[in-house]
Amino acid sequence: MKKLLGLISILGVAVLFAAATSPAAPVGIGAAQLKLGLLKYNGGGDWYSNPTALPNLAAFCNNQLGTNLNVGYGTVEVGSAELYNFPWVHMTGHGNVVFNASEADNLRNYLIGGGFLHIDDNYGMDPYVRVALEQVFPETKLTELPFDHPVYNQAFRFETGLPKIHEHDGGPPQGYGIFHEDRLVVFYSFQSDLGDGWEDEAVHNDPPEIRQAALRMGANLIQYAFEQ
Repeated sequence: MKKLLGLISILGVAVLFAAATSPAAPVGIGAAQLKLGLLKYNGGGDWYSNPTALPNLAAFCNNQLGTNLNVGYGTVEVGSAELYNFPWVHMTGHGNVVFNASEADNLRNYLIGGGFLHIDDNYGMDPYVRVALEQVFPETKLTELPFDHPVYNQAFRFETGLPKIHEHDGGPPQGYGIFHEDRLVVFYSFQSDLGDGWEDEAVHNDPPEIRQAALRMGANLIQYAFEQ
């Protein structure tokens, strides 16, 4: 029953988002204020990285897209029924990621029921998150998205795909996805470090144009997920 209610909740907030971003909608509708989620997982990885990232992204979307997002965020565990209360969930870290069978099942049901997961490798997470995702979607693999995919062509255009925010191993930034019934349900940003670019300016001292690129790409992901 909780899962069913959660799926209804996801559909409901998607409708509210559409209403809140309509040109005719009042900006301050309290019922339409959504909150982004931060995924808490086991395994020892620092899921709590970048604490100022989501508030800044929400504020940027409110300013640039006309959304009415809560500038706070909610921390939610992978296996919790509360996951279904968040239409868009962010996952990050530098290390190990472990899902047990129940958590993998819960995350899968959330995603196929209308939820969206953005995973951002903060460096060192890649080999672990790929294994974890295979538990969630054993029938499909992460595939790199072409530059003409809609996630790169929302309010802001990224003609060459993901922006490079921080350098790690010299590789190009890559955006991967997992699809369910032709709907993108997981977007994985690798060798980009979008979340670092969302943080307060004083945290990493990134140039304004780098932070702007990161926030614009994040806004694209939110707009894409909520308007599908």
